[in-house]
Amino acid sequence: MAFHLKRKLIVKTLCISTLFFISSCISRKNVTYLENVSGANRSVLEQVATFTEPVIQADDILAVSINTIDPGSAAVVNQAGTTISVASSSGSNNGREQVSGYLVDKNGEIELSLIGKVKVAGLTTFQAKELIRDKASRDLKNPNVTVRFANFKVSVLGEVNRPTVYSVPNEKVSILDVLSLAGDLTIFGRRDNIMVIRDVNGKKEFARLNLNSTDIFKSPYYFLKQNDVVYVEPNKAKVLQLNNSTRTTAALVISALSTIILIYTRLD
Repeated sequence: MAFHLKRKLIVKTLCISTLFFISSCISRKNVTYLENVSGANRSVLEQVATFTEPVIQADDILAVSINTIDPGSAAVVNQAGTTISVASSSGSNNGREQVSGYLVDKNGEIELSLIGKVKVAGLTTFQAKELIRDKASRDLKNPNVTVRFANFKVSVLGEVNRPTVYSVPNEKVSILDVLSLAGDLTIFGRRDNIMVIRDVNGKKEFARLNLNSTDIFKSPYYFLKQNDVVYVEPNKAKVLQLNNSTRTTAALVISALSTIILIYTRLD
């Protein structure tokens, strides 16, 4: 009788140990975005982040185009753009691509033919456009100027499907836009603790965003800036993920436990 009770105790212990071992490898992290949205057919968020235009900084590359009724003069102005190699998100050419434009130097200036040096650092592209148009009007008749970033880029690291540096043609880009470009988070990415790293006046700012909450739309970091870095950290399941050799060992252990349980059950 004592042996029978002892055998049943061993079987229960082995069963509990096996279930605990298996369950320890299962993640219970929530992978749903914006889970606090109400179940109503229509929900309205009253307060959202305000988009502010990014300002031009040293080492930015600007695409500047000047058009006038005298196409010859415009061609002279526009020919001065240089071609610069920058990081590419396509993976081609060893991860580099050629970008044409005007490099903002350390003094925050670009140099245009016929116009000369123009200080654009600290300005938005709209402000830079107006400044260049005023200067161009001295030599050109009714110039039409466009200015945009040629290398507006954001880096995405960590638990996403395509981590890399992304060149974005649109200056108004949100954290959701960039994560979509990166192929969304992997199943192991923490959706409640996305880090945004930003350079502000030579200092680093760090912010945390929670994709599970609608509060993300209120954050001043919802809209990204030039050279922002987005980092998706791994969840507990990823940290505890077994490598191939460990998984093999785990399978052998579970198999052995199952065999022992079967033997003791047959002896009952």
